[in-house]
Amino acid sequence: MSSPPRGEFAAQLEPVVREAVTAIGFDLELLDVQQAGRRRLVKVVVDSDQGIGLDEVAEASRAVSAALDAEDDLFVGPYTLEVTSPGVDRPLTRPRHWTRARHRLVRARQRDGAEFTGRVGEADETGVTMLVDGALRRVDYAEVERAVVEVEFRQPPAEELALLDQAGTSADSPSAGSPSAGPHSDNTETEEESR
Repeated sequence: MSSPPRGEFAAQLEPVVREAVTAIGFDLELLDVQQAGRRRLVKVVVDSDQGIGLDEVAEASRAVSAALDAEDDLFVGPYTLEVTSPGVDRPLTRPRHWTRARHRLVRARQRDGAEFTGRVGEADETGVTMLVDGALRRVDYAEVERAVVEVEFRQPPAEELALLDQAGTSADSPSAGSPSAGPHSDNTETEEESR
């Protein structure tokens, strides 16, 4: 029996992996399957509103491994499972990414080519309030071509955070005042499976 092509194989694994990570309270951000010699490399990227540390990566690795072991009919031959968290350079492409980046500095490029850097405030399903050059600004996700978190080595200025929080509590959004997600490091756990 031959293995299905890479894309088709990932599509078959996706519901199994998504169910495993969702059951423990995480979001599946990426599933990638590559051939590495005679083995397959199954790469899983997970995230959560509370951030992902090494303990959470290990928990997700155990959950995904158990789920894949229960689906023996999907695999032909050995595989290596790599579970990781998104790095700080992961583009913000979904509303939950913006919510998790609250109070972080983000560099964005708009579809018209204009670029700006601002601090993230309240985010909802269609856009985000940002502090750009000292002024609050509403940015619709549809206007953003690419956005990434900037690495900061100092605490954000308290006055900027206060301004963003004040804007968030005065907004009509039901998620106003949601806690800031911690910084995401690139945590990885690799588990060897011999089949």
